[in-house]
Amino acid sequence: MGQVTVDINGKPYTVGCENGQEGRVRELASLFDRQVRIVADEVGPLGETRLMLMGALLLSDELADAKARLAHVQNDLARVQSDYARAEARAVTALDAAAERLEALATD
Repeated sequence: MGQVTVDINGKPYTVGCENGQEGRVRELASLFDRQVRIVADEVGPLGETRLMLMGALLLSDELADAKARLAHVQNDLARVQSDYARAEARAVTALDAAAERLEALATD
């Protein structure tokens, strides 16, 4: 198991992670650090626990919004795929009918 030291609001924290995931942990810590610094700048001095909680809540809010947007896009995609399938079925039916008419004309 790997370990990486990350800085959150100017304080170092050593956390464990799977080997090879150190870079990803640093990226995530950087995102969290930005949120914590935003809270610290906007709200002023808070205790470390409350500051971390507020940062986590902000990121959780962003995640919930992203999940809601993703669900909306997935619903839109499902609708478009369904519309496409219906249009494709109509096109096949129309082509089959046209082919039958052409065959009928060719045999007359």
